[in-house]
Amino acid sequence: MTDDLQQMAERVAAHAHKQVPSALARLGEYLAIPAISCDPAHADDVARLAERVCADLRALGFDRARVLSLDGALPLVAAERSDADPSRQTVLIYGHLDLQPVAGENWSTDPHGATVRDGRLYARGAADDMGGWLSHLVALASWLEVAGTLPVNVRLVIEGEEEIGSPNLEAYMDAYPEAFEADVMVLTDCENPSTDIPGLTVSLRGLYEVELLCEALESDVHSGLWGNAAPDPGNALILLIARLLDDNGRLGVGRVDVPRSWCDSVTAVPLDDQVVRDGARLLDDVSPLPDDGRSIAEWLWRQPAITVLSTTFSRREDQKNAIRARASATLSVRLAPGQTHEQMRQLLEAVVLTDAPGGVRVSLIDCPGRAESWLYEPKGAAFEAADRAYRRAWGRSLVHVGIGGSIPFVALFGRRFANLPLILNGVMDPRTGAHGPDESMDLSVFEKTVAANVYLLAELAGIAAPV
Repeated sequence: MTDDLQQMAERVAAHAHKQVPSALARLGEYLAIPAISCDPAHADDVARLAERVCADLRALGFDRARVLSLDGALPLVAAERSDADPSRQTVLIYGHLDLQPVAGENWSTDPHGATVRDGRLYARGAADDMGGWLSHLVALASWLEVAGTLPVNVRLVIEGEEEIGSPNLEAYMDAYPEAFEADVMVLTDCENPSTDIPGLTVSLRGLYEVELLCEALESDVHSGLWGNAAPDPGNALILLIARLLDDNGRLGVGRVDVPRSWCDSVTAVPLDDQVVRDGARLLDDVSPLPDDGRSIAEWLWRQPAITVLSTTFSRREDQKNAIRARASATLSVRLAPGQTHEQMRQLLEAVVLTDAPGGVRVSLIDCPGRAESWLYEPKGAAFEAADRAYRRAWGRSLVHVGIGGSIPFVALFGRRFANLPLILNGVMDPRTGAHGPDESMDLSVFEKTVAANVYLLAELAGIAAPV
C-alpha cells in the first residue's frame, strides 16, 4: 500500500468511526421490518426490505443497485461501483437480509425493535446478518465521502433466502452471472471467537437429516395384552438411537482424525467451559460435556454431532396404552469438514440396520435437509491483506476458526468459485445467540469490524487484479 493510500485509509477510518451512531440508527430501521423468509406471510416484508436497501445503496452512490427476481424465489439485491482503475481488484461483498422467525421465543425486549443494553444491540438479525453487511456499507460510504471514490471496484450481493438454506442462490448465479464476477469475495455472516479476537472462518460442518424408522405391527395393539410378546417399535427406536451415542450423548460414529498442527493452532481461541455455559445458556447445575482428550474447538468445529429433531412419540394429551405399529425419529447429523453425506449414511447403516432390537423392520430414509461441509486453506495475498487490515483495526491478527453449523451459501461459493479467495468475516461472537431469543451484537465488535473493512479495501487495492 502506498503512503498516500495509507494516510487516506486512516482519514476514512476516523470518519467511519463517527458514522457508527447514525449507522446503528439505520440498522434499527432495517431490523424493524420482519423479513422472515421461512414464512410466506412475510414475503412482502422481505421484498419491502430489499427495496429499502436497494434505495439506500443508490443514495450511497451505487447507481447500478437493483432488486433481482426469479420465479418462485425471494428477491436478491445486487449493486456495483467500478470507478477504480481496471487494474485494481474487484471485490464482491455478500450478506443476507432475511431473518429467522421469533414466534414462541421468550424475548426480553421487542425482537423487531433494536434495544441497546450493556454495550450490545438486541434484535432478531442484529448480528445475523444485518450488522455484518451494514458494517461494510459504513466503510464504503466513508470512502466515498472522504476520498470521493473507492480504492477497489466493488460488487454487493444481499440475499433474501439465506435463512431457508439459499435454495435459489445458485439459480441467481446462473441467471445473473455478471452480478457475481469478482477477484476476491468477502462473505459476511460469521463469528469471532471473542469480542477481542477477530476470526477468519475456514471450515463448516455439513448437515445430513435422516429419518430412522422402526416398524413391527399392522396396527397399534393393547400394551397390556401383548407387551413382552410383540416387538415394540418405540422401544426399538430408543435402543437404536442409543447405539449411535457414546456415554456422554455425543455421536459415537464417524469421528475423524484432526491434524496436530490444527489442534495446536486453536489453543489461542478462548473457548472454555464458561464460554460454553454462557453461549449455550446452560442451567446453573448443568456442566458442559467433558472434553475426553479433545479441545472444545475440535468438538464444535471438526467432529460430527447428532441431534434428535423430532419423533412420532405421542404428546401427553394423545397418549394411550398401546404398542404403536411404527415409530420414527428425524435425526440431524452435523458432518465433520470434508465428510460427505454418503460416508455418514454408510456409517449409520452399519450401526442401525444390523441385529435390530426385537427383530423390528428398520429403515433409514433421507430427508430434504442437507448441506455440504466445507474445509478451506486460506493462502495468498488477499488473506495477508485481510490480516494486516484486522491487525490495524483490532490490534491483533485473525485467528482461523470454524463454525459448527452449516451455511449452504458458503459451500456453494466454495464450489462455484474455488479459484478465488473467500474471506469469511462477520460481527457475531459467542454471546450473539443467533437463531434464538435475545439475539444481540456487541457494539465494540461492530465498530472494529467497520474499521477493518475500511482498511481491507485499501489493502486489497495494493494487489494487482488477475490479468
